[in-house]
Amino acid sequence: MGKILSLLVGGIVLVAGLILLVSWWFEFLFLLRASVPVLMLLGGAIAILAGVSEYKDTLKSKSEKK
Repeated sequence: MGKILSLLVGGIVLVAGLILLVSWWFEFLFLLRASVPVLMLLGGAIAILAGVSEYKDTLKSKSEKK
């Protein structure tokens, strides 16, 4: 009974999500446009932190070789 119920609820939620996506299409696009710059900022910050960490590791390994 649990498997059938989960399939039924999943189907209902899927259809409701599709209906809401169609009816709120412009709001969805607005949210998507607003999230792209934020994701780019976070991605850039992560890339900078990874580069700084790699640079520190390189300096540390060079100092250990001496």
